[in-house]
Amino acid sequence: MNKDARCRMCRRSGEKLFLKGDKCSSPACPFNRRSYAPGQAGAKARKRKGSDYSIQLMEKQKARAIYGLREKQMRKFFAEARKVKGATGERLVQMLESRIDNIVFKAGWAFSRDMARQMVSHGHIAINGKKVTIPSYVVKIGDTISQIGNNKQTTDEKNLPVWIKRGKDASEVIYERLPMGEEIISAFDVQLITEFYSK
Repeated sequence: MNKDARCRMCRRSGEKLFLKGDKCSSPACPFNRRSYAPGQAGAKARKRKGSDYSIQLMEKQKARAIYGLREKQMRKFFAEARKVKGATGERLVQMLESRIDNIVFKAGWAFSRDMARQMVSHGHIAINGKKVTIPSYVVKIGDTISQIGNNKQTTDEKNLPVWIKRGKDASEVIYERLPMGEEIISAFDVQLITEFYSK
């Protein structure tokens, strides 16, 4: 997803999804100037309540944009989440949060998930000492994630999620456990996504 498409996604959803990292929190964020829907009539169009389908679709699209997933990947994650006992929605988010690019982002080594994906793709991240170059790789509980190479980023331990623990230094974290319930803060309604894919 290119930079303009990220901004359009925020404008279409009517809220900031923080797809560009720190820039979304700054005055330079394009959403601050144009928070209305994209398109020629976007500024004049009245916000209407959509159908159940359109609302569910928008929540699914928001989740895809936030985690940088293609539709095929999203469907695959949902199919796997349905196979596990318990709430499908919660399990789906747990699986998305367990992706290596998301862990790198949550560890504070990247300003956005896009940057985290790039770090993984370029071979700057290792799991249990072995280099990983696949951003969609799902980290297992107990795995140690570390930075390799010369350009290591530091981790602010205070901002680490409770399910991630700092390792021996700032360039290493341990995926201690799955995030649970209210620990998962997301900008989308996972129940609506479950309803969308369950049809």
